[in-house]
Amino acid sequence: MKIDELDVRIVELFTQDSRIGVLAASRALGVARPTVQSRLDKLRRAGVIQDMAPTLNPARFGYPVMAIVSIEISQGVGHVPVGEALREIPEVIEMYTVSGDHDVMVRVVARSNDDLQRVIDAIARTGAVNRTRSVVVLQTHFQNRVLPLFAQVGGAEPSEGS
Repeated sequence: MKIDELDVRIVELFTQDSRIGVLAASRALGVARPTVQSRLDKLRRAGVIQDMAPTLNPARFGYPVMAIVSIEISQGVGHVPVGEALREIPEVIEMYTVSGDHDVMVRVVARSNDDLQRVIDAIARTGAVNRTRSVVVLQTHFQNRVLPLFAQVGGAEPSEGS
């Protein structure tokens, strides 16, 4: 898919304020409202924009502890049943099948360190887990930092704060 500077400017604007609306975005960008709408539709259809949902911060509603857990699974089981089992644990907020010494990496949140132990125990009880290793995240410097990459593909310089 060809991405140009206008696509980048539209995505940056909606990233900065997802509630801006198409009409206000068209005014801010100095382009017609149908142009902004058609560009957003094109980016959604292509899967470049996955959603316009709010980004939730688990620490702000009672889950301040975050950890990355690497999981070694039983080789006869496979990652699909493990994923199905982990999806049942609400504190598991991301899952990746990976190469290397571990089979799966997950990002989890918890209410406290004691609660983190409960979450890790729940992961271990899924029936296909041989071993887990975890590291507690002390501070998040940035995450989901895709906008500068998108701007680079579109031939634009990302705006401040991207």
